[in-house]
Amino acid sequence: MPDKRVEAAIHHWAPRFVANGVPLTDFQEVTAGIAQWADWCRAWSARAAVHEQLGNDAHAAGNKLTAGEHWNRAAVCYHFAKFVFVEDVAQMKAAHLKAVACREKALPYLRPPGERVSIPFEGTSFKGILRKPVGIEKPPIVIMCMGLDSAKEETGAYEEPFLARGMAILAFDGPGQGEAEYELGIRGDYEVAVRAVVDWVEQRGDLDCTRIGLWGVSLGGYYAPRAAAFEKRVKACISLSGPFDWSDNWASLNELSRETFRVRAHQKTLADAQRHGATLTLKGVAQNITCPLYIVAGKQDRIVPWQDGEKLARAASGPVEFVLLDDGNHVANNRGYRWRSQSADWMARQLGVSSA
Repeated sequence: MPDKRVEAAIHHWAPRFVANGVPLTDFQEVTAGIAQWADWCRAWSARAAVHEQLGNDAHAAGNKLTAGEHWNRAAVCYHFAKFVFVEDVAQMKAAHLKAVACREKALPYLRPPGERVSIPFEGTSFKGILRKPVGIEKPPIVIMCMGLDSAKEETGAYEEPFLARGMAILAFDGPGQGEAEYELGIRGDYEVAVRAVVDWVEQRGDLDCTRIGLWGVSLGGYYAPRAAAFEKRVKACISLSGPFDWSDNWASLNELSRETFRVRAHQKTLADAQRHGATLTLKGVAQNITCPLYIVAGKQDRIVPWQDGEKLARAASGPVEFVLLDDGNHVANNRGYRWRSQSADWMARQLGVSSA
């Protein structure tokens, strides 16, 4: 019998893989060869290594742009080896570190290039990737909040529409995410993390700290509006398929997402994780969101009900644009052409980017 966890990963996230940089044929071939969930990380790491070696060969030949493209693709594949593979943390972390390394090698050769940054936070630091549009002095910036199983190594495709319209991006791993997940557990008061990031942005002399936007995907679609409710230096916020109250959706979550939350929240049992999940809520908070808000939800979402986006739209106090896609899945990655460019256009208008 097919492993239900493998089936769940394919069923819930296939469009996301392809939309965010995994070649379709790679997705089809790798997933077709995985019979058991225990083989997931190993299989995806093997395919990622193919792209990594292509990058190494291109770099050795002096083809640095090509090398960056291959390493960037390798990073995405290593990321998806890791993304919800929490049953073997050592194997997961090995794939994760390869994703980080490949993305870092790619950064100088991206168009525009990227910079790995470190943001102080409560005695430790968040790691992030900063990319700035070419030829714009002190551009506005969009801070990107990751989700339960995403990390800054996955966001390349999400970044491009903002960069193309003259906005800088800062994708960072916060508590329970990416490079921070081993030391810091998931926390509901994500505004604390965003406050530290905005403080850091204000110390940079090459960014316009008066024009800061927030963007959040999946669980980050909760984190971003949650932070916007408290952090008034944020001028606009995008929420992509975020939960309104995590505990309300706990019973309907798939097995992989529940276990991933438990591990990244640093909880011993699923019961503990469910209790911790109650701290991730916009109840009594959303009405404090006064900045413009852009919400995307898909009616075919089987992870976060589209009604959560509707709740957020109704509760927020500021202007709201609610994009509900009847044929959209989670984050509507199967219909990215319906919102990716449009949301970047919206953010450009909010941040006063005249060239968009």
